[in-house]
Amino acid sequence: MSTVKIKKGDLVKAIAGKDKGKEGKVLSIDAKKHTALVEGVNMITKHAKPSAANQQGGIIHQEAFIDLSNLAYIYKGKITKIGYKFIEGKDKKDLKKVRVAKSTGDIID
Repeated sequence: MSTVKIKKGDLVKAIAGKDKGKEGKVLSIDAKKHTALVEGVNMITKHAKPSAANQQGGIIHQEAFIDLSNLAYIYKGKITKIGYKFIEGKDKKDLKKVRVAKSTGDIID
C-alpha cells in the first residue's frame, strides 16, 4: 500500500464523483481504507432517532468518506502532486522527510 500524501487540515479539490470541482479542508483520514472526510464534499442524508446527544432526531446532513484517488491537493490556488524530499538538519545524520509540491518544488510543511 502506498503512503498517504494528503493529511488532516490540507485544502483539497474533488476531481471525480458527484461533487467534482468542490474544494474543502480535510477533516480526517483513514489510511487503512485509503479514504478521507472532506468539509462540504460527498454530503449524505442520514435519518437519526432521538437520543441523548440529539434530542430532536430527524434528518441530518453530514459528510461521508471519499476515496483519496478522487482528491487533488491544492497549493497556492492550483492543483499539484505531492512528493517527498529529505532535508539535512544541523548534523549530517539528521535527515527530515518533508512534503514537496511537484509543480513548484516548494516545501509544503
